[in-house]
Amino acid sequence: MDRLAKMKKSRQNSSKERLIYFRNPDTTTEQNEMKETNWRSRMLFKTFPVTCQSYRPTTEEVTQWAQSLDNLLSSKCGLTALRLFMKSEHSEENIEFWMACEEFKKIRSRSKLKSRAKTIYDKFIRPDSPKEINLDFYTRESLQQSLLIPTQSSFKAAQNRAYFLMEHNSYPRFLDSELYHRLCRFAAGER
Repeated sequence: MDRLAKMKKSRQNSSKERLIYFRNPDTTTEQNEMKETNWRSRMLFKTFPVTCQSYRPTTEEVTQWAQSLDNLLSSKCGLTALRLFMKSEHSEENIEFWMACEEFKKIRSRSKLKSRAKTIYDKFIRPDSPKEINLDFYTRESLQQSLLIPTQSSFKAAQNRAYFLMEHNSYPRFLDSELYHRLCRFAAGER
């Protein structure tokens, strides 16, 4: 038991050291305060997928992300950045649901539509599901009715609701985040 406690303690110390390393070097001790999210955004930027790190988005592309959520979602790198940001805020269920609906719309086979609709429903819509999204009663009820015979537009109302929530909650916070500002500097060629 003593050995287990020592292992846990050493693991905690090493993780604290890693977090200290990623803190913002620009903040001085005179300020006597540390931005809590700063280490998180640095950590996210360091773990940004290799495809987006090797591909440097242009300054124009990153600027377009700030113009509309559609511009952000249509960019592969922008979508990845938003997903990472939402994951850091523990609100990734809306973006994951939106992406699942986009994939669902591409399905042509009736049998695949039915099985994928059930999967999406069980993962995102069903009460107490692992990644339940916030839907009003009317949308949830109409969705249950449309899933009896699923079509490619069965999730349209629920997807629009998730989009609305992202557009009015997560998206503005993303634009104010350190991650987005670092991506802007990265696109401009700064490090």
